[in-house]
Amino acid sequence: MDTIIELENITKKYDTHPVVKNLNLKIRKGEIFGFLGPNGAGKSTSINMMVGLLKPTEGQIKINQDSEIGICPQDIVLWDYLTCYENLFIMGKMYDVPSNELKKRANKILELLSLENKRNTKVKDLSGGMKRRMNIAMATIHNPNILVLDEPSEGLDPQSRRVLWDYIKLQKENGKTIILTTHLMDEADKLSDRVGIIDNGELLQLDTPEKLKQSIGKGDIVELNLKNNKNTDEIIKQLKQIPEAKNIIQDNLKISLNILNAVNKLPNIIHIIENSNNELNDINIRQNTLEDVFIELTGKQLRE
Repeated sequence: MDTIIELENITKKYDTHPVVKNLNLKIRKGEIFGFLGPNGAGKSTSINMMVGLLKPTEGQIKINQDSEIGICPQDIVLWDYLTCYENLFIMGKMYDVPSNELKKRANKILELLSLENKRNTKVKDLSGGMKRRMNIAMATIHNPNILVLDEPSEGLDPQSRRVLWDYIKLQKENGKTIILTTHLMDEADKLSDRVGIIDNGELLQLDTPEKLKQSIGKGDIVELNLKNNKNTDEIIKQLKQIPEAKNIIQDNLKISLNILNAVNKLPNIIHIIENSNNELNDINIRQNTLEDVFIELTGKQLRE
C-alpha cells in the first residue's frame, strides 16, 4: 500500500523538554490510522507537525504532493452567529468549491451527521455534541483526501459518537486517509486499520488492533475485586502457579490476569482467594482490549 505521509526521526522540544521523541512512522493511503494514548502523550503535537502547524525540532516529514488536508481540532472552531449551513458555505468558499457543488455537499454532510434539521440554526444555539459534529463537517467540506481528527469524540454521548463513527467509516469507504487521535480504546479498536500506541512522546507499539491484543496472549482477562488488602502478595504468588496464567497485575484491591479457559479455572482462582483469608467483592471475565496492551507496555492505565 502506498505511503501518503512519512515521518523520519521526528523530535519536538519545548526549551529542552522533548514532547515527541524520535518518531518514525508511515501512514498508508486509504487507511484509518489511530494514535492511542493518554492526554499529554504527544498525539496532538505529532499530528500538528504532520499538517504543518508545528515545525519539528529535528527530523523531516514527507507528504504526498497531491494531498489536500482537512483538520478537525480538539477545540470547537465555528462562527457562533452564523447558521450551520452558512458556516459550511463560507468554509467551502475559502477552498474555492464551486457554489452549485458546495450547496449540494453542505446539505449532504449535514444529513450524514444528523444535523439536517439544524441547517438554519445558529451555531451558538447548538448542543455541545452538535457543535462537535459541525467541527468535523467543517473539516470535510472541501473533500480532502487526508482527514486529521484530533479527539473528535471528546464529550459526545453514545448516540452522537455512533453518528460520528459512521461518518468516519464513510470517509474511508470513499478512499480518504484518516488520522485519528484518541484516548478512547473502543474508538481506536473499532475504527482503526492500524494503531500506534504512544506515551511520553514515544511510539511504544504499532500494529493492527487484533495483533496488538494478541501480543499480550490469547485467552481472557479475569478481573478480581477483593474486599481488602490481606495477603495480596501470597494471592499473586499462587495465581502465578496456575498453568497458562500471564500478565498478573495488581491495582489496589483489583487483580487482573490473562488466562486460557478462564471459566474452567475459576474454581481454582476462588479457592486461592479463600485460602488466603480474603474475599471477593466481584469477579469479571472479558476479552483483551487495547487498554490491556497499554497496561502491559507501560504498567499504567490508559486514562490518567
